Amino acid sequence: MTSSADKSSPSPTSTSRVVTSLQNDTVKLVRSLEMRKARRETNLFAAEGASLLMTAREQGWTPKILVHGPGSGDNAVSRGLIGWAERAGADCLDVSSAVLAKIAAKDNPQSLIGVFEQRWAALPEPTSAMKPSPWVVLESIRDPGNLGTILRTADAAGAAGVLLLGQTCDPFAHEAVRASMGSLFAVPIARIDEAAFLSLAARWPGAVVGTHLEGRQDFRAANYAAPALLVMGTEGEGLSPSAAAACRTLVRIPMAGKLDSLNLAVATALMLYEIQRATLKL
Repeated sequence: MTSSADKSSPSPTSTSRVVTSLQNDTVKLVRSLEMRKARRETNLFAAEGASLLMTAREQGWTPKILVHGPGSGDNAVSRGLIGWAERAGADCLDVSSAVLAKIAAKDNPQSLIGVFEQRWAALPEPTSAMKPSPWVVLESIRDPGNLGTILRTADAAGAAGVLLLGQTCDPFAHEAVRASMGSLFAVPIARIDEAAFLSLAARWPGAVVGTHLEGRQDFRAANYAAPALLVMGTEGEGLSPSAAAACRTLVRIPMAGKLDSLNLAVATALMLYEIQRATLKL
């Protein structure tokens, strides 16, 4: 919809609407996606920057809305992305600097913002015919930056997907999307409750392994029978008793300093690369 303060005539070479009002309904919708409640109600999320949008395009996603600011048509990459969105039927808005400043991130804002429908994957079905790639279970993860970084690592390490167990932060939050560097568009993400997780872990055909302070094995010496199910706990408390009990193997990452734990994203990266050691070769 277009408010009376908008210039509704598109340029001869573009189907984008020129918008200069913060009261425009689409602008207000995009702004609202900063809030989890709005993302949940609309099933939409925003991704900012040409790099993320190029990854979305490569992975077969198409935006519902594309916002582009002054000067965004001055380079070939941005023009290509705007044309892609227009051909896909997205509602494309050519906004003023003032409008873009209210929509874009305050830290390192970008001139291209895409709005996409959220995608949630189905839970994997444990069978002997599963692909050997590991799945990652994140229990009650709270930090969207950590979650986005783990999605990026899971993509790089060739993980099959990520399962969010229990009450977790939103993978479609701006911080998570940005930290994923576009991997959110490539890595399947599914939600799972405790009962479904316990059933899944019991039927899993490969190793079910978690990191734990009471782990007896060095993570570099464990047997990660494919496909591994890697279970990682919260940033502060680690695995819950029920999740730890569901693991067939508990491992520990040795440390020489005074701290007894690593950042969750770092620990997950160490585990994934160890699990994939035989697969990840130059």
